[in-house]
Amino acid sequence: MTNLVETHALAKRYGGTWALRDCTLSIPAGVRAGLVGPNGAGKTTFLHLVMGLLEPSAGSIEVLGLSPYKQPQELMPQVGFLAQDRPLYRSFSVRDMLTFGRELNPRWDEARARKRLAALGIPLNRPAGKLSGGQQAQVALAMALAKQPRLLVLDEPVASLDPLARYTFQQDLLETAAQDGLTILLSSHLISDLERVCDYLIIVSASRIQFAGTTRQLLQMHQQFIVSDEALATLRKTHTVLPVRSSEHMHTVVIRTASPLEGPWTRQPVSLEAIILAYLAQAAATETTSVSQGGKEMVQ
Repeated sequence: MTNLVETHALAKRYGGTWALRDCTLSIPAGVRAGLVGPNGAGKTTFLHLVMGLLEPSAGSIEVLGLSPYKQPQELMPQVGFLAQDRPLYRSFSVRDMLTFGRELNPRWDEARARKRLAALGIPLNRPAGKLSGGQQAQVALAMALAKQPRLLVLDEPVASLDPLARYTFQQDLLETAAQDGLTILLSSHLISDLERVCDYLIIVSASRIQFAGTTRQLLQMHQQFIVSDEALATLRKTHTVLPVRSSEHMHTVVIRTASPLEGPWTRQPVSLEAIILAYLAQAAATETTSVSQGGKEMVQ
């Protein structure tokens, strides 16, 4: 399978602070990839590196076989981008926004954008600033798709929307991906949304990639157990152990392993949400420990 995004030891630093480091991954063509992590984890930095809005401090990145920072003129017509703040000119009418998009994009499909907006009941003569948040998100999505991109990059596009607007936006996204074979890279900290939309996950925390793979791989490679103090100490010698919660002398943990584990512990069903939260909790605990010991390299 062709990979649309390839990175090797990719890193970005602001002064003495690492926003992202040692990022090596591949995003296959045709997937709906979810980038998940807490605020400040490095998600937006990664997306801006993908879009060529930032220059890497170290390592390399290729998108569609091109360097985003060095070859933006060749790459950008093939990539759609929707930022978190849904950048629309508030005084422009929706029709003006479509005209603006047509002038800037050589592969622009005006009919497709108009058809999508008509189906959503969004009037072309209304100023963008007078639209609801959900309508603004749909206009921005219609413009991104009118470029006819091979890759669509979305940075927390539904974070501020109400549940119905969020559902409608995601449903449109799923239908478009299925219809066009579009590759999607979507960042969010809303795990339930990622479970619904994405079939590939990238977990990022404390400026590092913790996991990248399909949702099926994520579930296959992790198991959840209740273990004693002694069993926990034994497991930590041979496996990656992600804490979930602890009570007196007993611990619920997620273990990264593809093989069945036999021992003095109780196995529990594990969910996608539990695995993701376990990774984020581990990274948060590591950051707290580093800061308490006077660490200087952790993301603020």
